[in-house]
Amino acid sequence: MSTRHDNADGPEDIDAAFAEIVADLERDENFARWPDDDEPVTRGEKPEAPPVAAPVESGPRDWAAPANEEDEHYVPPEPPPLPTPRPTTMAGIVVVVIGVLFALVPGLAGLSSTITLPLGLVLISSGIGWLLLRLRQPPRNSDDDGAQV
Repeated sequence: MSTRHDNADGPEDIDAAFAEIVADLERDENFARWPDDDEPVTRGEKPEAPPVAAPVESGPRDWAAPANEEDEHYVPPEPPPLPTPRPTTMAGIVVVVIGVLFALVPGLAGLSSTITLPLGLVLISSGIGWLLLRLRQPPRNSDDDGAQV
């Protein structure tokens, strides 16, 4: 581009630089015309307007999929029932619920809030820790080096 001066910020006249870039692109035949045009547009000529489709003609947006009643939709199978929780799991859930009640409603136990709030937080932490420790871990296969999901 020959319009660039010795200015670090760029050319002085942005419009002239842009016009020069557009002129260079119009000289190149690959960029000077649309892929549907038969002949390239030369500089100074205005392209012809594309023919307007008559309302009788159908275009790609007018296409509709054929109605096939034999085509069945996928119906997923019923999910398996949830497992019944073990008594130790239920104990962990009860400890978390009691901890939340102590933390939110300090007067529930008849103690002051300086005792029930820390007690509630300890109960919540203990219940969550108990539930995490009770998670079932599948046995590791010793001859498999792959990732475990």
